[in-house]
Amino acid sequence: MQLSELKKCMKGVMVVQTTPFNKDSSLDLEGMRANTRWLVERMAGKDFSFVPFGSTGEFYAMSDDECKAAIKMVVEEVKGKNVMLAGTGRAGTPETIKMCQYAESVGADGVQVVLPYYHIPTEEGMYQHYKQVAESVNIGIMIYNNPDTSGSWINPPLMAKLSKIPNIIGVKENTLDVGAYYAMQRTVDPKDAVVLCGQGEQLFSFEAVYGCPGYVSGMANFAPGLSYSL
Repeated sequence: MQLSELKKCMKGVMVVQTTPFNKDSSLDLEGMRANTRWLVERMAGKDFSFVPFGSTGEFYAMSDDECKAAIKMVVEEVKGKNVMLAGTGRAGTPETIKMCQYAESVGADGVQVVLPYYHIPTEEGMYQHYKQVAESVNIGIMIYNNPDTSGSWINPPLMAKLSKIPNIIGVKENTLDVGAYYAMQRTVDPKDAVVLCGQGEQLFSFEAVYGCPGYVSGMANFAPGLSYSL
């Protein structure tokens, strides 16, 4: 998918997929497949995208092999029907690049990349992280700006700078501050990147008045029609 086409798809509802586990804590791949297939059938023809392995998907509690198997499965189920951005963020740049390259190799339309966590980077460190990740792949990147889990926040001027990198085409803004969303949307050029609501139904109704084109939802895993009706 061309980057310009992917950017146009950054709207509506993006389901941040939950990950089912077996009793022994291993990945329940077939359970995840069943839910993915149900969502594809239920939301056919709508602006509805898939994001496996955000924070809700618990990527941090899984092995890379499990994440890779699930990413490949979701691509197989949604390809040609819905957009899919795989959550590929890791604590460091090299491992993030490896996971992004894997997602690209199996056909993901794009990737969602959270900030490096554990050791908090400087602003220059944040910029270099995303620049190196972006240069390693040809697919679109949605920055996952989540201060709650990463311990740091990309401010609007830095995000505007990052969005000038050609394949950074979206921002999942995950703060609970509607004013921060407003500042982000007004600072980032919409020709460069789309700024989405990362806090689901809770904040979308407030941010929609500022022109927010879509939001990321956990509830859409089991009530996609209700989420979409907003």
